[in-house]
Amino acid sequence: MTVVISLINLKGGVGKTTTTIAVAEMLAGVFYQKVLVIDLDPQTNATVMLIGEERWEALNDNHHTLCQLFLNATDPDNHQFDLVQTLQHQVSNVTDVETLDLLPSSLDLVDIQYKLATIPTGKFYALCPIDILRRGIQPIIEHYDYILIDCPPNLGIITLNGLQISQRYIIPAIPDLLSTYCIPHVIATVHDFSETIGQSIEPLGIVISKYQADMTLHERVIKDLRRYSKDAPVFDAQIHQRQQIAEAAEFLKPHQFSTLKQKWGSLGQFESYLNLTKEIMKRVVA
Repeated sequence: MTVVISLINLKGGVGKTTTTIAVAEMLAGVFYQKVLVIDLDPQTNATVMLIGEERWEALNDNHHTLCQLFLNATDPDNHQFDLVQTLQHQVSNVTDVETLDLLPSSLDLVDIQYKLATIPTGKFYALCPIDILRRGIQPIIEHYDYILIDCPPNLGIITLNGLQISQRYIIPAIPDLLSTYCIPHVIATVHDFSETIGQSIEPLGIVISKYQADMTLHERVIKDLRRYSKDAPVFDAQIHQRQQIAEAAEFLKPHQFSTLKQKWGSLGQFESYLNLTKEIMKRVVA
């Protein structure tokens, strides 16, 4: 069965998108899994990281992003969503990664989210604003081993669309107060949502990102998280703050890197993401 995992934090800038892409590339490039990244974040960072700005602009201009799927729910007479044209294959700029696909996002999702709550319910009330994504991509879900969903930094309708098809979720967080204060709210809200729709959506855990070992604040927050966050245990693998990780987000050209270690860094960065991916795979089957 396809494993679907959403990545969520209500605060931006915590490494959510970078973690999504790194884990997706590890799953595809190291473990030879067929992986789909769904970019639901209007910032489109995951999309640009994987295919570059020029290719994204062409897709956006031709209405081949997930924005069109949600737009059709609010305006059925608009351009029709074309799943085949929107789905992008072999999107990584690492030569070793051949089984990673993408459903790209669009900046226009910002405006659409507020309209989704008012969509017509259709015949027999069959349409639901949180079920748009599932209905739109149903034909391809079972084609993948893993689907990773990069969610917006909120728990609005678009994020709920991602959670609705997820069995698990991950919370990436910088180990400071601003990045972690919302974690209990995320856990409680997803729990209530899963009970409401009658579907289990369990937390896989908290990923520590942008960690700086010389900061006593980071050490203290990590200890508190490990001690008190029982519902979402902290992953052992920690992602350190490194310049090369930030540079890995820059897409310059296809086949820019020969290997994942070259892209993410050979001073422990690659190993950190590899170990995190191993932990995720282990927790999924636990």
